[in-house]
Amino acid sequence: MIDGPRLPPANGGPAKKLVVFLHGYGADGNDLIDLGRMFAPLLPDAAFVSPHAPDPCDQAPMGRQWFPLALGDMHAYWRGVEHAAPKLQAFLDAELARLRLADRDLALVGFSQGTMMALHVGLRRPAPVAGIVGYSGLLAGPEHLADANIHKTPILLVHGEADPLIPVVALHAAVQSLGAAGFLTEWHVSPGLAHGIDEDGLRLGADFLRRVLAG
Repeated sequence: MIDGPRLPPANGGPAKKLVVFLHGYGADGNDLIDLGRMFAPLLPDAAFVSPHAPDPCDQAPMGRQWFPLALGDMHAYWRGVEHAAPKLQAFLDAELARLRLADRDLALVGFSQGTMMALHVGLRRPAPVAGIVGYSGLLAGPEHLADANIHKTPILLVHGEADPLIPVVALHAAVQSLGAAGFLTEWHVSPGLAHGIDEDGLRLGADFLRRVLAG
């Protein structure tokens, strides 16, 4: 079972919503959990958790990976998300059960490889989740968006215009594929930003989560 750092609701009460952060290749859950502190003022009844990916990073002495580095190989991305999905789904099941919440109370926030996982797993939960935010990532297996088990979940994608690792064309490709499949997708390109998250991305992400988690 994977696990990671958690933050309780800022209002001190029981969690009514859950936001799960999914980190990128070579990082771990500690990389994104501070986003919960930034989002908490707009989501005071939300709990936050940032699980460590299941596998040690295969190209670094520290950090974790959801799957091996794929370097633009779309088939490898699909195999990777398929491989890692069962462990992440089991974690989400356990976390929702622990907090006595349902999929409609859940939002996923991914960065880079974590975005690939958020899009893959979030669209294939037993019931629709509230929303998905994806920073600096891509959509693995767009040809599978017509599968019967896919939910039309609201999505926000944010990407740096100058990203050298996952070029911004990945955002445009994802938006096109999602739109053709009938998804409501919001998106933003941050001028001059490399592979990261800037203030505009944080603001847009927090506002999106506030809206979708409010129903």
